Amino acid sequence: MKKITDFFWFCSGAHVDTLKRYPTEHNKYVGIGATIFFTALFASLSGGYAMYFVFAGNTLAVMFAFLFGIIWGLAIFNMDRYIVSSISKSGTTNQQILQATPRILLAIMIGIVISRPLELKIFDKEIRQKLKTSYLNGQRSKIDTLNKTFANKYVSELQKTADFKLEKDSLEKDINRSRYILNQEVFGDKTNQTSGITGYGTYAKQKESLVVQKEQRLQTLRTELAGMETFFARRKDLDGLSDQRMFSGKQLDSLASVAGFADRNWALGQLSFREDGTRDLDNYLAISFIGFLFILFECLPVFVKLMSNKGPYDYALQNVDETYIYKSEKTKDEDFAVTDGVQDTRIFTEIDKQKQIVSRSSQRDLERYDWD
Repeated sequence: MKKITDFFWFCSGAHVDTLKRYPTEHNKYVGIGATIFFTALFASLSGGYAMYFVFAGNTLAVMFAFLFGIIWGLAIFNMDRYIVSSISKSGTTNQQILQATPRILLAIMIGIVISRPLELKIFDKEIRQKLKTSYLNGQRSKIDTLNKTFANKYVSELQKTADFKLEKDSLEKDINRSRYILNQEVFGDKTNQTSGITGYGTYAKQKESLVVQKEQRLQTLRTELAGMETFFARRKDLDGLSDQRMFSGKQLDSLASVAGFADRNWALGQLSFREDGTRDLDNYLAISFIGFLFILFECLPVFVKLMSNKGPYDYALQNVDETYIYKSEKTKDEDFAVTDGVQDTRIFTEIDKQKQIVSRSSQRDLERYDWD
C-alpha cells in the first residue's frame, strides 16, 4: 500500500520526501496522482486503438499498436505531470488562474485527442453500419456515373437500338394481327378485312405474302439487335462497366472491418446527422458528452490544484524553493569572491613580475654604463 501511495505521489509531480512530512496533504496528492495515472492509461488505450487501424491488415499491427500505445501513454503522463506540478500556490488566486489558463487549454486539447479514438470504439457498431451504407451508396453512384458516361459516349448507337426495339415490338404485334386476319380469310369468316370465301384463294395468298414480308423484316431487326447487343457487351467489357457490381453483405462486412482511421472518424461525425441532413440530437449529445467527459477528466487535476487551499506542503515547498534560491545566490557570491580574489592575485603577481624585470634591466644598464 505504501508503494502505491508513493507511486501516486510521484504521478502528481509532488516532492515525495517533503510531502511525507505533512500527512494532511497525502490524500489530496494521491487523488491528483491517481487521476493523472488513469488519464495516461486511457491515453495509452486510445493511442493503441487508433494505431491499430493505421496498420490494419499487417501481421504486426497488434505489436505496433501496443508499442505506440505505451509511448503515447507515457508522453501524456509526462505532460500531465508537468502541467500539474508547474502550478504554484504561492501567488494570488488571479495569478494562479492566469498561470493555469494555458495549461487548461493544453489539457483540453489532450482530452480531445484522447477521447476521439475511444469514441470510435464505443460507437463501433453504429460506425460499421454507417460505413456499409456509405460504401453501398458510393458503389451505386459509381455505377450510375459509368452508365451515364457510357450513354453519352454511345448516344447514337443507343438511340438506334431503341428505335429498332420499338419497331420490333410494333412489328410483332402487327404480324400476330395479320396472321389472325389470314386465318379468318382461309376459314371464310366475313369481316370488313376478309372476303368471306372459304379456302386458300387470291386474297389469302396476298395476306400471306404480306405476313412473310413482315416476318423477314422482323428477322432483320432481330439480327440487328443481336449485333448491337454484342457490340455493347464488348464495349462495356473494355470500359470496365461489366465488372461493376453492387456489394454483397459479406463484401460490406469485410470493407467495414478493414476501414481506416479516417473513414471511421468520418463515419463517427456522420452519426450526428440523419439521412435527410438534419441533426440527430440523441447521437450528437451522446458523442459530445463522452468527449466532454474525457476533457473534464483531463482538466480535473488542474482544477483540483487550483481549488485546493494552500496547505503546509505548499508552504514547505515554497520554503524549499526559497532555500535553494538563497543557496544559489550565496554560491554565486562565493564564485564572484573567488573569481575576484584569483584575479587580484594574478594582477599583483604580474605587477611584481614586471617590477622585477624593470629592476633587473635597470641594474644591467647601470653596470654597463661608462661612468668616466
